[in-house]
Amino acid sequence: MNVTQLFLASTLYGTATLAAALDAGCFPPAHRRILLTSNHSPAPEVTPGLDAMPGFAALRTRFHEVLDWNAVLAPQHPGTWAPRPEDVPLWERQLRRLWGLGEDRVELVVESLQVPPAQSLCRLFPGAAVDVYADGLMSYGPTRFRLDPQIGMRVRRVLHPDLVPGLEPLLLTEFGVRAELIPAPAALKVFAELADRAGPLPVPAGEEPPALLLGQYLSALELMSPDEEEELHAAMVRGAYEWGHRDLVFKPHPSAPAAYWRRAAAEAGRLGVRLTVLDAPVPAETLYQRLRPALVVGCFSTGLMTARTLYGIPVARTGTGALLERLSPYQNSNRVPLTLVDALVPDLDGPPQDPPADLPGLVSAVGFTMQPRILPDRRARAEAYLARHLDPSTRRYFGRRRLTVLGLPGGIPRRLAFLPRHRAVRRAAHRLRRRLGRLGARF
Repeated sequence: MNVTQLFLASTLYGTATLAAALDAGCFPPAHRRILLTSNHSPAPEVTPGLDAMPGFAALRTRFHEVLDWNAVLAPQHPGTWAPRPEDVPLWERQLRRLWGLGEDRVELVVESLQVPPAQSLCRLFPGAAVDVYADGLMSYGPTRFRLDPQIGMRVRRVLHPDLVPGLEPLLLTEFGVRAELIPAPAALKVFAELADRAGPLPVPAGEEPPALLLGQYLSALELMSPDEEEELHAAMVRGAYEWGHRDLVFKPHPSAPAAYWRRAAAEAGRLGVRLTVLDAPVPAETLYQRLRPALVVGCFSTGLMTARTLYGIPVARTGTGALLERLSPYQNSNRVPLTLVDALVPDLDGPPQDPPADLPGLVSAVGFTMQPRILPDRRARAEAYLARHLDPSTRRYFGRRRLTVLGLPGGIPRRLAFLPRHRAVRRAAHRLRRRLGRLGARF
């Protein structure tokens, strides 16, 4: 029986990851390899798709065909559409006819299995085996939602680049899914191909290599306000200046409006440094290859770990401490990427820090506190880590209330846990604060 492999991708980075995995022999031979592209932008009708990105032509050579998932679903949006259970047989027959699959055995390779379009595609081919490839640093965290076992049990492996050496993903471990590395040489080769196809870039021609600043458009994720994000970019400029850099390149997120880097440009002008805004739709790895920056600065972008691990470029972070304090809900899937960058990358504005004593233990403990029902087997390890390593340097990765609710070390002792919820105690605390405030006003 012929085998057709369907690869679902929505970003150039994801497609490059798939190309590297194919080059490294991570997939067995197949009769057909189809790349199914999906445009997740709010208005995909007017937004260039993946196949219009610079360098895509170099990546598509790994596949026999490229198909457009948006065209199949129009006018539905691929990020929200899901099939009704009773319609699945009709959809599968239609897709097999539309794509010429016949009676081929279908194998699916998807990203972000917890949500559409990946989950929708898996439902439409209920007999297909599934491989998942990493969605940046999020694969090191737990599965975001309790997954239907009819999908989870079909997953064979999680493919991921080795962005944090020695650390294995928590994603889908509740189903016993194994992790498999995509070799770094294969990834570097693919990123070099993208850099060669990127065309001319308006970059500074100074004597010293520039510092590269990475924007993430965090306000779109409701992790901060637009004003706070503008200030974050300005802080990157100030920090890079304090580190001695006078040529700066700012790479905004492709979806971010131009206003989001105006404050950074004004700050650069005030300090007398040259800031080049590079809004070309190229991945950060292309800039690592072409610019060879002296420093990469960001908040908690996956690009920081790519620069550090794959290219050996110095990196620095800013803004992670404030985000750790306010990130909500506690299960937010950005928590583990944020924790990893905060723990491993030097603070742009702070003193040097030692790496965590037990990084796998830290990530396992954070993962358990995020999803205790999905990862119940991690409780003992979380308890051991917290009992041994919870101190002022690691406390910021855990909410005291969360530890209390889960009965873990570091929470409020069980016999006192009622106090924050007791109405009389809260009233007394409010009265005390008011009195202290009046005393302060007198003096």
